[in-house]
Amino acid sequence: MSGGKAWIALESGLVLEGRSVGARGEKGGDLVFNTAMTGYHEILTDPSYAGQVVIMTYPQMGNYGVADEDAESAAAWAEAFVLREMSAIPSNRRSTRSLPQWLADHGVVAIEGVDTRKLTRVVREVGSLRCVVSTLDGDPVSLVAKAKAAPATDGRDLTLGVTCREPYRWSEGYERSYPGLSAASEGPRYRVVAYDFGAKRNILKSLVHEGFDVTVVPAGTSADDALGLDPDAIFLSNGPGDPAAVKPAIAALDKLVGQKPIFGICLGHQILSIVLGARTHKMPFGHHGANHPVRDQLTGRVEITSQNHSFAVDPRSLPPGLEITHVNLNDGTVEGLRSTKVPVFSVQYHPEAAPGPLDSAHLFKRFHDLVAATRKTTIAAR
Repeated sequence: MSGGKAWIALESGLVLEGRSVGARGEKGGDLVFNTAMTGYHEILTDPSYAGQVVIMTYPQMGNYGVADEDAESAAAWAEAFVLREMSAIPSNRRSTRSLPQWLADHGVVAIEGVDTRKLTRVVREVGSLRCVVSTLDGDPVSLVAKAKAAPATDGRDLTLGVTCREPYRWSEGYERSYPGLSAASEGPRYRVVAYDFGAKRNILKSLVHEGFDVTVVPAGTSADDALGLDPDAIFLSNGPGDPAAVKPAIAALDKLVGQKPIFGICLGHQILSIVLGARTHKMPFGHHGANHPVRDQLTGRVEITSQNHSFAVDPRSLPPGLEITHVNLNDGTVEGLRSTKVPVFSVQYHPEAAPGPLDSAHLFKRFHDLVAATRKTTIAAR
């Protein structure tokens, strides 16, 4: 931890000076803001944040330190971290180290002491902006030039940098400390192939908890290789970047749709929508937080959800047979889809809720029920 000066510069020309509370260095990418009050460790270890610099809108971070079991992956993926104030003293019996120490250990450049309300307002008013956070360069002209040169997420397949390299089995369920722990499924267990576009651990744990035996495969796995594992179902994970750029997965899913029940979350939802004939687009500033209200069109129930996405499905592009099942109550964007022709559904938000509410955890049971119903229909047809 350098503890010295740090700067954040936006491609619009805004430059703010603060203090370094992480690793020394310089990182850039798309600037996004997250409205969650807690869960900074889960956010930083979420592979969906690759290519993005994260502003936390809640004014103080680090007050409960870092607990290793809360990590959503083995690495830090956010390009840089921006906050108003870092807590000087972490207090939590589960904590294994302070947030500044964790940031330094994981090479995350972080800045505190800047006006995060101002930065958030700029992003909301102007839209997605590239930026750079630096502890090395204090020259405003140089920093703005670097911000303008930073890579945006548009048109980039970022799954290649976050996916696993080889298939592997995942058998771990929820930790005992998981809030609102429900009883694990006692029904039949089904084999699921989970495409890893940047999968969060709690998604995999949720699948295990709900009665799935999980095999995780790389993002570029072909349909033939996936089917060669003899799955009962296919799962598509979250991940970073532009869904339209993930060509290998689109090609594989084009062959898998209709062969097995499929459930997609976040990037998986977007990729699935493209395969089914819809289009996606980049949002002005995306949805990032643990407090987004979503209405389930099938039940009328409103759920408070955890979200992290900068792209969305264009509702005007939906073909016949693909219907909206969930809607964001803040801006009306598409939050869920299902096919009326094949056993396929998806949601834009994160039902595994790490961080975030547990309102939508029931979707994993819906997936299990869909697989059971599909198997029963298949057996009856023989």
